[in-house]
Amino acid sequence: MAIASARSAAARVLLAARRAAAAPTPVAVAAPRRGMLTTGGSDRGYNVLGSCADTTSAAFKESSAAMDELIGELRAETAKVHLGGGERAIAKHRSRGKLLPRERIDRLLDPGSPFLELSPLAGHQVYDDEVPSGGVVTGIGRVHGREVMVVANDATVKGGTYYPITVKKHLRAQEIAANNRLPCVYLVDSGGAFLPKQDEVFPDRDHFGRIFFNQANMSGAGIPQVSVVMGSCTAGGAYVPAMSDESIIVKGTGTIFLGGPPLVKAATGEIVSAEDLGGADVHCRTSGVTDHIANNDEHAMLEARRVLANLNGGATKPGMAGMDMQAPESPLYDAAELNGVIPVDTRKSFDVRSVIA
Repeated sequence: MAIASARSAAARVLLAARRAAAAPTPVAVAAPRRGMLTTGGSDRGYNVLGSCADTTSAAFKESSAAMDELIGELRAETAKVHLGGGERAIAKHRSRGKLLPRERIDRLLDPGSPFLELSPLAGHQVYDDEVPSGGVVTGIGRVHGREVMVVANDATVKGGTYYPITVKKHLRAQEIAANNRLPCVYLVDSGGAFLPKQDEVFPDRDHFGRIFFNQANMSGAGIPQVSVVMGSCTAGGAYVPAMSDESIIVKGTGTIFLGGPPLVKAATGEIVSAEDLGGADVHCRTSGVTDHIANNDEHAMLEARRVLANLNGGATKPGMAGMDMQAPESPLYDAAELNGVIPVDTRKSFDVRSVIA
């Protein structure tokens, strides 16, 4: 009996040992870091996933170097599109006393304030022609401390005409403005639709005509629409200032008409200058399409700032455009680590918790 009990005890010990050997070895896991989130005036703690990235590994360093190279290429392409239609087109543009689109935006926005440019690579390698930034610069900036959406035609790119991608980019900017109740400022310098591709510009629901539909809806919803005519404003582009709440036109360079002097001569035989047909005096003193005359581009941007200061009624006025925003907190981990998280071979998996953390 004693021998049987001893054997039974030995068997239990052996079974326990086998189970212990089969169990996974416990791994030390760092406790999740904690941060504080301020909402409604009270602090509450929340757990944040610990970073799983091994920043000292060879794979991380290889991925980081590869990503840095790609980022460099992206920045180089972005710098290239900032040149617009090229040096020759820029020189011709400046010879008319006009600022480039990003220079106009810089003078419109509060000094030293940021500008979030949207879709800078729109049109990149889409067409046989070069269409830098889709021929239009869009983005969000601040005027008198208030976020506004800016849509600025680039006349150095095919005369500021609208390719299909230009329409898409313009509509995307309006969609963001409508969703976030951002006042819209249109810096118009456009020859209208790019006629060789007009079959792709006009026919569909979300094509050129949608721009004016959006303007009407936003204006009706109390989202200010302001236009500054700083160059040619021909054909479809002529409707943009006409459908704005307030419009400014630059004397001597700004013109608004459905058909320019060559078309008038072809149709009626009449010889008329662009200024007499649709210049500042015509539209501010006779037609009423525009409300203010500016002497040059710099003056026009000052007038636009003044108009916006009066239109938007202050950043906190109920019912007007604007958003309630909270100051963001800094991330717990250095954002530069993201460059090493994604493998060089994108077919390989990676721990998405490292991205979230």
